[in-house]
Amino acid sequence: MVLPGWLADGAAKLMQRAPRGPRLPSEVAFTELPATTEEITIPTRHGQLRAIRYSPPSGPAGSGVYLNLHGGGFVIRHPEQDDALCRFIAFHAGVTVINLDYIPAPQSRFPGPVEQAYDVAAWAAAPDRPWDGGKLAVGGQSAGGALAAAAARLAFEGGAPDVALQVLMYPALDLTIPAAQKWAPGREKFLVRMGPVFNSAYCPDVRVRAHRLISPASDADTASLAGIAPGLVISAERDILRDEAGRYAQRLRAADALIDHLDLEGVGHAFNMGGAGRDVVLPVYEKIAEAVRVAFA
Repeated sequence: MVLPGWLADGAAKLMQRAPRGPRLPSEVAFTELPATTEEITIPTRHGQLRAIRYSPPSGPAGSGVYLNLHGGGFVIRHPEQDDALCRFIAFHAGVTVINLDYIPAPQSRFPGPVEQAYDVAAWAAAPDRPWDGGKLAVGGQSAGGALAAAAARLAFEGGAPDVALQVLMYPALDLTIPAAQKWAPGREKFLVRMGPVFNSAYCPDVRVRAHRLISPASDADTASLAGIAPGLVISAERDILRDEAGRYAQRLRAADALIDHLDLEGVGHAFNMGGAGRDVVLPVYEKIAEAVRVAFA
């Protein structure tokens, strides 16, 4: 289903006004991990963007940097939902984490959010930062995973910045297939309902949705990915985005650029914020932190 633009935009703006969802249970909030944070602004072609910088326990000097891109269907603006993941990576990987508050759709449609992500990645990699810009990773959840993959693709195609790792958690990587067609028995339906809003607000022209920076898991993108940043892909059994995450993991594997594909049983989209216990979330976060440490070694 393709929603009229005015309807999708109106619904997206209403969602932006909604308060943040329920606070994470303490067992997956990781508030026991100390976090030194600072609000910063970052220049991009789309203006100054706000971000929260998480410094590792030893301080930023000499550490690498991890750019985090939050989810929310390309339309919701709640970067604070990723506080637990950001503090975990900063503490356990010993790196600086930049949690970006990018401008979402409909205020910034494709390719706007992709350009914002890429510009911030290039900024973070500059040699005059407090951290080691030569050690850069990008990662994101859901729509943020799509933006992370696109930023890594642009860096690969343009030869800079040098991205050592891309972390894609339940990413949206194929908008050529309507959300309703991604559903199967046993999978959740909330993205089936919300998908038309998200997709229409982010990229109203359905013909553009086959673009390689939107749908790298679609049949339309056949370019070689040999040489792209190695990827850690995380998908969930009950998520309607599971198949496209798997297809992209296969593309990375074919390019010898897949670190691992974790396909989690019994959980759904945004499992780390939507009810999964510490027994599920902790091993995933540990895997991410390990991948960052190895990539920066």
